[in-house]
Amino acid sequence: MNPLRPAPTDVLPPRRALEQLRQTLNQALVGKADVIELVLTCLLAKGHLLFDDLPGLGKTTLAKAIANGIGAKFARVQCTPDLLPADITGFNIFDQREREFRFRPGPIFSDILLTDEINRTTPRTQSALFEAMAERQVTIDSQSMSLSSSFFVIATQNPVESHGAYPLPEAQLDRFTMRLSIGYPDRLFEVEMLARNVLNTAASSKSVEDAPVLSLSQLAEIQAEVAATPVHEKLRSYLIDLCRETREHRDLPMGISPRGAITWMRCAQAAAFLANRSFVVPEDIQAVAVPVLSLRLSPFSEKPESFVAKLLQSVPVPV
Repeated sequence: MNPLRPAPTDVLPPRRALEQLRQTLNQALVGKADVIELVLTCLLAKGHLLFDDLPGLGKTTLAKAIANGIGAKFARVQCTPDLLPADITGFNIFDQREREFRFRPGPIFSDILLTDEINRTTPRTQSALFEAMAERQVTIDSQSMSLSSSFFVIATQNPVESHGAYPLPEAQLDRFTMRLSIGYPDRLFEVEMLARNVLNTAASSKSVEDAPVLSLSQLAEIQAEVAATPVHEKLRSYLIDLCRETREHRDLPMGISPRGAITWMRCAQAAAFLANRSFVVPEDIQAVAVPVLSLRLSPFSEKPESFVAKLLQSVPVPV
């Protein structure tokens, strides 16, 4: 955290602080309240986020706004074909003066890690994130090192350009929680965005650098509350029935894994929390279905929205 930045407003209750974070993110990414809601859902579910979108739509701005909003340590990696795993994880270097090896931590030792154009780097380097995303730890020279408990990966990839790209394998995709797309803003919001940059550039940049509105300790408290949000036995069965339906689909090479089912439930719990409910309802499971399942249906030619709509209609909703 920047020592010159004021301390987070710890006096606010966590839910009120979370509401302020929501407002802050909506100011950073104007006109995309639905995207902000899903980003917060992913954050509260202790997941990781993949943006599959065109350049210049505000992904980096949003990532920095999240880091500033929670007072998190932010790091960014620009993925290129010559990037090595050690460039992300860090490495041991021999100190000639002390006559011993010293560890130089890489950008992965942060709270929020933005991996820009992740499909531009080789599978070897992509795999450096496997253990970190699944277990929040990395192993370097046979030594395991813990990462931040709030470790949150935001990765981006360009869906249009395929030259020089390395598509993420299913094992890597399954470690992400959601796949989102920001898309172009509406005309009125885009005009407002230009007005901000022309008339109030200094104030606009200052708003992103303001003091955190939600501390990391408050975030951890909320994430624990989300994980404890009750999910009725009938809803757990409903969720498994939906997953099993994908596994039996004749056109799908593979269905939703048990890890995917747990991820789906965690996102439904977070959605219920954001809706100020103390328990999960079927609508929470359905609301996060598209971003959660679209990651796990990548070899499938049908659009995720169309498939999910059919899937939700094929399984009876519990009463």
